[in-house]
Amino acid sequence: MTAADADVVRELERRRFRAIVQRDFDGFAELAHPELSYTHSSGTLDTLESFVGKCESTYFVYHRIEHVIDSVTVAGDTAVVVGEMRVHMTAGGMRRRLDNRSLGVWARVDGTWKLLAHQATAKG
Repeated sequence: MTAADADVVRELERRRFRAIVQRDFDGFAELAHPELSYTHSSGTLDTLESFVGKCESTYFVYHRIEHVIDSVTVAGDTAVVVGEMRVHMTAGGMRRRLDNRSLGVWARVDGTWKLLAHQATAKG
């Protein structure tokens, strides 16, 4: 693991959450692996296509995301990001505030880091 890899992944995490809040779904998709598994704290699983579709249709509207990274572990071409998320959003027309632990998995593909998996788990 190099510190540079961890720093790159930290920045990519910031970019992905910023893209979601700013409704830049093309930007989000550019960061994501085509085989993305996006697991919500409700247990719902989305693919890249279904997640972006729900965002574009305004089923999900992210108003604010506070994401604190606890650790980034890089092992070869895989990076695991552990952190916390406080999310202000609308889901299915209902305003929600979420307080989650989060896990992000990034894979280096052809020299570029791509988000392969996201897992949110509700705290307490």
